[in-house]
Amino acid sequence: MKKGIKIAVMCAVALAAVGAVVMLLWNALITDIFGLTAINFWQALGLFLLSRILLGRFGFGSNRMMMHEKRNAIREKWMKMSPEQRKEFINKRRRFGFGNSCGIDHFDMKKHEEQDNGER
Repeated sequence: MKKGIKIAVMCAVALAAVGAVVMLLWNALITDIFGLTAINFWQALGLFLLSRILLGRFGFGSNRMMMHEKRNAIREKWMKMSPEQRKEFINKRRRFGFGNSCGIDHFDMKKHEEQDNGER
């Protein structure tokens, strides 16, 4: 029971500290840069919580882990593709607007084929 109370108090202190930091930064920077009004502690806390909701970063590092795992899964899928499948994939992405806007092709298929042959 004491451990739960200790954690709750630590969370409350951390939340208060974050609210104070947001308030101080807002009042020191935003009021001078953009000419907006100063905010109080509760508005700063609300702003912080709103940004966390909109940006989806309430997880304590779990989102980063999921993104890392997702990147590894994409890399695994890429490594299993044949050179023809890779070319087809890249061409499909380019048709949908993904790729270099200057028209320069930075993708060297021969380099990737050599890497694939070296790994096998």
